[in-house]
Amino acid sequence: MTDVGRHPKIKLLTMSEVMGVKGSVGNFKVNVLKKARYVEENECTACGKCAEVCPAVRPDEFNLGLSSRKAIYISFPQAVPSSYVINVNECLGHNPIVCGKCIEACDKECINFHMSDEEIEEKVGSIIVATGLEPYDPTAMDEYGYTRFENVLTSLEFERIINAGGPTQGNLIRPTDRERPRSVGFSQCVGSRTLRKGSSYCSNICCMNTIKSTLLIKEHYPDIDIKVFYIDIRSSGKGFEDLYRRSRKEGVQYIRGLPGNIEETGEKGLMAAVENIVTGKLEIHDLDMLVLSQGIQPAPSTQRLQESLGLQLTSDGFYLEAHPKLLPVDAATRGIFFAGCAEGPKDIKESVTQGSAAAARAIRLMHKGSITTEPIISQVDPELCKFCGKCAEVCPYNAISIDTKKRIPAEVNTASCAGCGTCAAECVFDAISMNHFTDRQILGQVDAMLEEKTDEKILVFACNWCSYAGADNAGVSRFQYPPNIRLIRTMCSGRVDEKFIWEGFERGAPIILVSGCHIGDCHYIDANQWTVKRIQKIHKKMARMDIRPDRLRLEWVSAAEGVRFAEIMRDLERLRKEVTSEEIGETVRILKERKNNSK
Repeated sequence: MTDVGRHPKIKLLTMSEVMGVKGSVGNFKVNVLKKARYVEENECTACGKCAEVCPAVRPDEFNLGLSSRKAIYISFPQAVPSSYVINVNECLGHNPIVCGKCIEACDKECINFHMSDEEIEEKVGSIIVATGLEPYDPTAMDEYGYTRFENVLTSLEFERIINAGGPTQGNLIRPTDRERPRSVGFSQCVGSRTLRKGSSYCSNICCMNTIKSTLLIKEHYPDIDIKVFYIDIRSSGKGFEDLYRRSRKEGVQYIRGLPGNIEETGEKGLMAAVENIVTGKLEIHDLDMLVLSQGIQPAPSTQRLQESLGLQLTSDGFYLEAHPKLLPVDAATRGIFFAGCAEGPKDIKESVTQGSAAAARAIRLMHKGSITTEPIISQVDPELCKFCGKCAEVCPYNAISIDTKKRIPAEVNTASCAGCGTCAAECVFDAISMNHFTDRQILGQVDAMLEEKTDEKILVFACNWCSYAGADNAGVSRFQYPPNIRLIRTMCSGRVDEKFIWEGFERGAPIILVSGCHIGDCHYIDANQWTVKRIQKIHKKMARMDIRPDRLRLEWVSAAEGVRFAEIMRDLERLRKEVTSEEIGETVRILKERKNNSK
């Protein structure tokens, strides 16, 4: 952090909050609210005289209320810049000045109560989102007695107690009597891996944090009895299993089962009732201190920043990456990258690794000085646009802007457009075309593939990233499936227009399959959700026209599912044999009559 503060080409804005982001890759405009420090940070030498005379004493947030600070303070010892800050809500000398002792004590005259919050606009080419995390608050889990018993601590509070720079200078003491505890218990998965309270996911760091704490205790206080209550220990990192075995070797007891109830005994001791899953018995454990290994939750700013940047969230509330394997640090919106716990729970090593990867991705994007885009993008014909706004609604990248009130035609931001083609498929006025995957090109493929022996063929629209790759996987792996499959590649299943389906049936196709990425794994965020809605609408129309809806299938196939692709093709072949020539002829007649009536 110190190196960042000193770097001539890095602007560090502390005590600042992102209020909004506009623009696209290469041309982002970020509005930042820089809050007043009330101390001139460039002049302050951090001598500490102001804090010495300040009469306002408040709990220290950095030490989680286990120590105190003044109303003028440095957030933590390694803070950058190394300058004091005044919390005006706690200060006695602000508006009006009734104290002013800090002003009198400051030889450099750094304190300025006339400072005000400042709005700043920064123009940047790319953005790295590193919003951090929020520790789980165990107050809701009343069975642990966190709010009732002083000797029940969170893992973060315990970390500050045993830290050499903490409120006790590293001495392990109980909060109630400030004596060294004889026994310490650790309860795992507090706020994690539970549907009743907290979150269902694993927070990743809790097990190893507890193991580290047990080793620290044993190193300084070998006689302390330590018990760890757990569901299962997850030590999947490099050298982590060795640490776990070392902890057991030092005498730490690992008991498989979580406390169901905590009660306070005499002398502020604790009694934990635990059902030992291994023995199947209810055990009562006497403890002097209980540490709750709290889980990780998304930072409070995640939701608001997600709306500003147009990002997506997982069901757990963390940011969703563009692809979990191929683009693990990229957001779906081009030019935005993730680092640390913004994307999911991580330890320090993983956070550093992802931070380096995000920086490398941003450098790769920006070092040329100009941004190149793929030619597969959508284009709008302003003369055909009817200002309905449907294209902007379905675009997963917010790459289309339109003013329906002023009747300004839709416009595609080519830097943001990823080329899924969903907008072209949803536009009923044919005002949008997609380069290299135009309606004319795809309809031409449909006509060519169904030129002869149409009743023997199965027409398949496959997305480029998953289904088409899954078909390739089936071929390379030599999985057997019928040879009468005719594949038409599209960038996304969202590109499959309703007119493509009707053209296929009108040309005599007995079976049509639309295939794409699994829901939640779409290469274009959620474009395949619109595929589902479109196919459902077509099914209803087919039922009204007395055309069997099961002749149009929608299946999800990933790039690794060659076996599944072959199975689906064999199943469709069995269905194709049930479709008679008379049924195909009747379908062709109905659709031609429908087309003539629409003219």
